[in-house]
Order: sequence, then C-alpha cells, then structure tokens
Amino acid sequence: MSATSRPSALPCRALLLGALLLPLLVACKGDAEAEAPKAALAVAVAPVEMRELASGITVSGPASPVEAMQLGVEVSGLRVTALPVDVGQKVRRGDLLLQVDHRMLDADLAQASAALREAEAGAQLARANLTRGESLAGDRYISAMQLDELRAARTQGEARLGTARAARDTAALRRSFADLRAPADGIISHRFVQPGQVVAAGTELLRLIRDGRLEWRADLPASQLAQVSPGDPVRLRVDDGNSIDGRVRAVSPGVDAASRTGTIFVDLPPGLLEAGTVQADAFLEGRIDVGSARVLAVPAAAIVLRDGFPTVFSVDGDGVVRQHRIQAGARDDGFVAVEDGIDAGMQVVVEGAGFLAEGDRVQVVPRTDAAAPTVATEPAQ
Repeated sequence: MSATSRPSALPCRALLLGALLLPLLVACKGDAEAEAPKAALAVAVAPVEMRELASGITVSGPASPVEAMQLGVEVSGLRVTALPVDVGQKVRRGDLLLQVDHRMLDADLAQASAALREAEAGAQLARANLTRGESLAGDRYISAMQLDELRAARTQGEARLGTARAARDTAALRRSFADLRAPADGIISHRFVQPGQVVAAGTELLRLIRDGRLEWRADLPASQLAQVSPGDPVRLRVDDGNSIDGRVRAVSPGVDAASRTGTIFVDLPPGLLEAGTVQADAFLEGRIDVGSARVLAVPAAAIVLRDGFPTVFSVDGDGVVRQHRIQAGARDDGFVAVEDGIDAGMQVVVEGAGFLAEGDRVQVVPRTDAAAPTVATEPAQ
C-alpha cells in the first residue's frame, strides 16, 4: 500500500468512535433531565366557607310601557288630511294628533243646528200660545178643550226641541271624531297611518306611551315567584355599563298554565324613555334582591367554565388538583353561593384556575392581586 492511501482510513475511524460514544452521551443526557426540577403551576387558594350573602334572582325581561294607549278614530271611510306628529314626539293632553276630512260632518252639524233653531222657535211659540190661552180661559173666551190642545202643542214643541238638541249634539260629537287629540301627556311610539289614507273606525292609527313611563317585567317560575314580594329592590343593567334601580310594584298571583311562569312588575324612574337611557320593549338583565341568607360560598375568581359548566378546582394535602362541577347560586360582593358540588373546608384555587386540569400538581403560594399564574419549580423526588 502506498503512502498516499493511508490518510483515507482516518474518517472511518472517527465514525466508529462516534458510534461507540453516542449511547453514552444519550444516557448522560437522560440522567441530567431526570435530575432537573419538575415545573409546577403556582396557585393561590381560598377556603370554602359559610358566608352571609344577599339572596338575589337574576333574570332578563323587557322594559315595557306602563300604559300603551292605542289610538284611532271613530268614523269610517274618511281620508286623513292632517298628521302633525311623528314617532318619538312628545305631546301634551289635547294636542291634535290626526285629522280626517270633515266636510261631510260639518254639513251634518250645520243641518242639525238649523233644525234645533227651528224646534226652539216652535217650542217658544207653543209656550206663548198656552200662556195666552190660559188667560182667555179664565175669562171663558175659549173652551177647556181648546186649552188642552194648547197644552198638548206646548208639550209637543218641547219634545221636538229635545229631539233637535240631541241630534245637534250627536252631529257635534261625530264632528269631534274627525280630530284625534292626545288623551294624556306622553310620547308617540308607533304610527300606522299616512296622510291621504282612508281609515276605518276602531283601527289603531297611533300608539302613545302615557307619560313616557316604563316598567320592567320578568317571568319567573313558581319556585322563584314565591320568593319575590312587592317592595323588593331591583337593579337593572343597561348597555353602557350603568345600572337602573327599581322596585317591585306587583307580583302575579298565579302562573300561566302552559309556561308555568308568573310575571313581576317593577316600577322604573321617570324620564328614562325621554332621555334615551332605555328603549321601549328593550330586554334588560335585572337582579331582584330578595333578602340575605347564610350559604356555602367561594370567591367568584375560583369559578371557571369547563364544558360549559361552572367548575372549581380543589387542592389536597399532596398538592394534587381535583376538579368539581358545581351548581352556582346567587352572587354578591365578589362571592358566589354554591348549592351543590363541594364541601365546607375545601381549599379551592382562586388564582391560576383557568390553566388547571384534573390530577395536575401545583404549588400553593400566598394570594396576590395579580390574577396571572406564575411557574415555579420543585425538586425531583
């Protein structure tokens, strides 16, 4: 073999040496990883304990008008000639809201007024004739029969006058039906007619929210309905994050046979509709305060959702996490009542619960104001 061919054997020897050392390096790495500390989630816990919480019922319902007045005319077949109001407009009692073509009604009223004047003249003449007849009868210038005839003519004249007056009043009343006026102060909420439209008697043309007042209504099952009494305070949440305070005015004395629910009626402060704070028939979430009770409670921060259900995580003495699906109740002052799922004395996670699962190992640390968990290490066993 020549001297120039010897160096080619060196790479082969290097590869052989690497193959022999590779298992040793892998084994050393595995030992190093085994000796490295394991990562554990640092969590803060709080005890499950009995607390005095305000009892409340949270439910959604519409902010409906206290009185929505459906307005229309009482004559048929007439055309709308004036409609000076629009939706959202505030009106006063007696303001003109709508007017229909009243020319025919004016003619009827004029005819009835003329007939009334004719009847008044006839009655006046009959009374005068009777007065003269009674004077003549005293001097025996007319017979008793003629006097009776004068008395009958006076009675007939009075009757015709009454009939004519009633006909005139009826015509005047029908003429007044041509002008639809506001029966009370309020806000126009709906308009179902346009100028030029021929209307029918009894058809709803406008809707008026009397005095602009709203009330909140909510349907409750029988079990919750029994807990609510007139005078209970209610707090409603509006879209801008503010709240409205109200008070229960009335509670339905029974429940609907189909839905098995009853209705509560809550008075709201005046001026909400006019100020635009709440819209009529808008759905609001409200909390009805029905008193207080001593119940099992956990901090609200301890509750997370798992598969759509409220869940808490407890930590046993070995630092192992256990998952508990609970039945949450009323919420008050940062605590939530727990009706089922955990026992008093358990330590539940209040910081870091959102990152846990059944069987995780954790390290308990003191509570802080920060909700974000930190990662700590524990030495290998």
